[in-house]
Amino acid sequence: MSNNLMTVPLIIRGKLIENYELEFGGRNGGVVFTAPDVSKYVSELTLSAPSKLADLYSLKFAEIADYLAELGERLVFERNEYMQAAFELGRSTSGLSESLLRERFALMPRMFSREEAYHTAERSCGLDFLEGWVDQTGSRQPGTSGFVRAFGARAVHIIAGNVPEVSAITVLRNAITRSDGIIKTPSNDPLTAAAFARTMIEMAPDHPLSKHISVAYWKGGDESVEQAIYDPRRIEKIIAWGGFNSIKHITRYLQPGIDLVTLDPKLSSTIIGKEAFVDGDTLASVARRLALDIGYFNQEACTSARVVYVESGTDEEGVARCARLGELTFEALQNLPENVSTPHKDFDRELKEEIDNVRMLDDDYTVYGGRGSEGAIIVSHEAEPVDFSRRLTCRVANLVPIDDLDTAIRSVNAYTQTIGIFPEGLKHELRDRLAFQGAQRLVSLGGASLLKGGTQRQDGIETVRRMCRWIVDETGDSAYLENYANSEPVAENV
Repeated sequence: MSNNLMTVPLIIRGKLIENYELEFGGRNGGVVFTAPDVSKYVSELTLSAPSKLADLYSLKFAEIADYLAELGERLVFERNEYMQAAFELGRSTSGLSESLLRERFALMPRMFSREEAYHTAERSCGLDFLEGWVDQTGSRQPGTSGFVRAFGARAVHIIAGNVPEVSAITVLRNAITRSDGIIKTPSNDPLTAAAFARTMIEMAPDHPLSKHISVAYWKGGDESVEQAIYDPRRIEKIIAWGGFNSIKHITRYLQPGIDLVTLDPKLSSTIIGKEAFVDGDTLASVARRLALDIGYFNQEACTSARVVYVESGTDEEGVARCARLGELTFEALQNLPENVSTPHKDFDRELKEEIDNVRMLDDDYTVYGGRGSEGAIIVSHEAEPVDFSRRLTCRVANLVPIDDLDTAIRSVNAYTQTIGIFPEGLKHELRDRLAFQGAQRLVSLGGASLLKGGTQRQDGIETVRRMCRWIVDETGDSAYLENYANSEPVAENV
């Protein structure tokens, strides 16, 4: 085994394991790295008893927020060698270009601010429920009372590597919910989560939050690891950011006592109303905002726009209007700042072939760009997206002219995550119908990846609430209960 290979440590609750025995190949850049054999440590990897979460409950939330704030200060890229190592690996393995990746690493420390911790806790679960037992007494049964508290869980997080923030989100949520987390890292970003955990160990090695985070890489499907840890005696939750095949694989291990929370890949789209064509200035503004939704994160995120339905009409004049929007959008895409979007560093070769093929069908499509890695806008001449629309990436979008909005609404299903909409009034008009179809997030055009007002809700669920175990404590009046034991009670609705 070569001595200059990248190394990925195993971290188990404050313990750093650097016995690099196995060799793995990373995605994209073909980077190879070595890591410990996790199968040898499975008995240590999971928390042996749920009662061992108790030390987390010696902490007030203010102490958790203070810890996270200090962690954020220590994660500043220029001062953190572990973040720098994760960035260096990401330069080869990430779908993000170097300027975009550098921006993501520069921004991540802010996610751990004291204000962000309180905001996340309050918006996701309610701080009172995380801090103690909350009175939920109703009036249906006189003399009874009920209290509820959100408790953390022993969880495995199978995270995605498309953007490094996924690691930060996972560490933050694990701390806020007072959970014990095992983070299974992806092969295209095996070091970012480890950078957080190593910083936590150096900062406060004996702190309960440092002692309840583990980070490991193993190849998905390794039964010597997964059969041992996906057991309700060892974990209660699996939070999986995975595609269809990986989620299907995990379901093999599901049984009573394990709750699977899926954050599976989604596709996002756009609906642009006829108001975009009221004048040239409005159309140019719409194009700039659309370019932002397509290009942000280099279209690596689930929130990125791919198919764009345009209420331009499908007659000759309507297609020309849609094509003009496509032309302006392509120009705007090329002018986005380099910390927002750049030509893709590893353009999909099969997608390039698809673009070249539709370029030759000039009666059916107009193509702007797509000659190199600059991205492309494909304008359909009929109200149908290209047949490879699910594979649009690398800053390539398909504009589809439509005569009425029902066509766009019918395209929405349970795989649709974010829909950017223009104008604002159209969003309010369509939001109920889009929700019925399966849409999970509606935003102003241009805000698909920028707006964060409701990020505690993701993929149509409240992820942080699902990470918790919601425990109920109910007390009944003794005379009321005794009456039920000694006489025939009156039937009640339950």
